Amino acid sequence: MVALAAALPSAMAAYAGFNYGSTFTTGAAKEQSDFEAEFKTSQGLVGAPGVFTSARLYTMVQAGTANDPISAIPAAISTKTSLLLGMWASAGDAVFANELQALKTTISNYGKDLNGLVAGISVGSEDLYRVSPTGVLNKENPGAEPLTIANYIKQVRDAISGTALAGVPIGHVDTWTAWVNASNQAVIDGCDFIGVDAYPYFQDTMPNSIDNGKSLFDAAISATQAAVGGKPVWITETGFPVSGKTVGQAVPSTANAKTYWDQVGCPMFGKTNVWWYTLQDAAPQTPNPSFGIVGNTLTTTPLFDISCKNVSTASASSSTPSSTGSASGSGSGSKSSTVSVPTSAVAGGGSPGAGSGLASSQLSLETSALPTATGTGSSSGSGTGSNTTVVTTGTPRPSTTVVTTPNGAGVVSGSVGAAFAAVMAAILVL
Repeated sequence: MVALAAALPSAMAAYAGFNYGSTFTTGAAKEQSDFEAEFKTSQGLVGAPGVFTSARLYTMVQAGTANDPISAIPAAISTKTSLLLGMWASAGDAVFANELQALKTTISNYGKDLNGLVAGISVGSEDLYRVSPTGVLNKENPGAEPLTIANYIKQVRDAISGTALAGVPIGHVDTWTAWVNASNQAVIDGCDFIGVDAYPYFQDTMPNSIDNGKSLFDAAISATQAAVGGKPVWITETGFPVSGKTVGQAVPSTANAKTYWDQVGCPMFGKTNVWWYTLQDAAPQTPNPSFGIVGNTLTTTPLFDISCKNVSTASASSSTPSSTGSASGSGSGSKSSTVSVPTSAVAGGGSPGAGSGLASSQLSLETSALPTATGTGSSSGSGTGSNTTVVTTGTPRPSTTVVTTPNGAGVVSGSVGAAFAAVMAAILVL
């Protein structure tokens, strides 16, 4: 299998944490004490396989203000929580200017207190997916064009130059179907890291029962790695709902959420940068579907066993390519299954995003109180695959040809298509 996810230098541990929004479902802004409560809960989860001490944010702006820094910043400092900072990039230049100002103020106000706490800065979240044919078809909220995101990345790079955050990795978070689309190459070129959101639960154009969840996830990451030219791949969102509607063959339940955690999460925790979706999906109302591992009441007792005991972790590997571009892994305890799929990438339905028409957690997670800031839907077009071995002679690069799948998702042909076909061929011989 083309190697999964990025490894930090050996002297460092991989980041592990969850995604956090700026507001509650009531629209009320989260304050410093709210973030502190969430971060402490994450760090104290009963049975956790290690400590979840990192938080991914979607905006730099405190809800209800024009450009004040989000109160998650001082909360992270006080609780020693590392941060994948987020900047909302789908609401136009004026709103992004406020995000940039909030970043600058954060550096000015907190400076050296942030040393060692900032994992990276994500410029945008699923903006490319939402502007794609699939995003438009799914009636997602507005996105942003690749050249816009590339320009925003440059602005952020200029803004942190010579500051306490100089040298912090800058990247973008999007769905794997966005990363394998050659029209988004300008964003890849501008990134230090590639953030991937992948949800087999929403992959309803393919067999997406929980038995195939790991295969779907693995292929999504493999296809992304093949497309991004050796850049580190971080897992910025993935998870399986504990309750809610059935999508295709994917049935939400705590049992299935545990299976997905065991098969997908456990092999990566401590080895790969992972921000799971999520600790608490939304509060006080429970969204449909709900991905929160503790439910809508903040508690250190998860809804299912998260210990990773008696779970194989042999399948986790670095996504920093080797000289031969090959890697291998073994299954994590799931039964073998054959998935018959097309050899081109196919996007599934929406994700936990507000734009998907669901009463969704991302409405809380990905919006600030600014009227112009909009929520997202995740693609989740994660392709299919298997935890098997795929050997390449180098890192495939995308061609400039974009083809359209039957559901309207633009994907690349050529080298990336060939790489994806290789993954599919390996699956079909299981």
